Amino acid sequence: MNKVYEIVTDKIIKELESGNIPWNKPWKSSHDRPKNLVSKKAYQGINTILLGMEGYKSPWWLTYKQAAKLGGNVKKGSKGAMVVFYKIYDKKKKDSDDTDRIPVLRYYKVFNSQQCEGLNLPPEPEPPTFNPIDKAESIIAHCPDKPLVEFGFNHACYIPSEDKIQLPEKTAFNSNDEFYSTFFHELVHSTKHESRLNRNHKTVSNFGSLDYSFEELVAEIGNSFLCSESGIEKTFKNSVAYIKGWLKVLKDDSKMVLSAAGKAEKAANYILNK
Repeated sequence: MNKVYEIVTDKIIKELESGNIPWNKPWKSSHDRPKNLVSKKAYQGINTILLGMEGYKSPWWLTYKQAAKLGGNVKKGSKGAMVVFYKIYDKKKKDSDDTDRIPVLRYYKVFNSQQCEGLNLPPEPEPPTFNPIDKAESIIAHCPDKPLVEFGFNHACYIPSEDKIQLPEKTAFNSNDEFYSTFFHELVHSTKHESRLNRNHKTVSNFGSLDYSFEELVAEIGNSFLCSESGIEKTFKNSVAYIKGWLKVLKDDSKMVLSAAGKAEKAANYILNK
């Protein structure tokens, strides 16, 4: 199990060390999230990031066997991408007839439809008919139990003790996309409040500390999910200090990214009222 965590983490560390932020992908609408061609279901959590890192335009993925079953084939020399999942094993307890159900992380390889031949793909989706900024506004407006939001500051932050978000004026941002990306980042932070998801609700004041870096991972990954749902391109820029802090966390604990992605998905679903 730990080996799978290490493989996932090493892939993300490699991207960070090369200057790329794997969850900072311009998913322009929710229908562009990676999906399995057979089940038509979207991949979830860390798998969204792992497949998004591959850089294909097509959202469709499938296994080698699935491609053959559909009458197609994977092009020679194609390299598969990793998808992780938990498999449940029953382990008998000592001196007892009872068993423990133990989740073990496993992975398999999938291929993008652009790596395949002879497949009948669904028609290209129609371009989104809604204004992506309008969609972002709708998400914010319908977010349950929102914290107080104040504008006019020269910083962006969430203050847990007062349960409020402070932001610069909208016109102070370089683009509308950057405004919504920043807003979503702080909105994800607000879900840690004890009245919402109660995510490790304590003061995290030491910049670059493990707790601080983990919470920033949750906020940025959740931010990417919400940008995907909004159909806006994510344009935030991360400081060197943030990235160094994230790298330390990832290298110290290979389970951290998987945990952060799971918590980020819960936060995004809460904001989306799912």
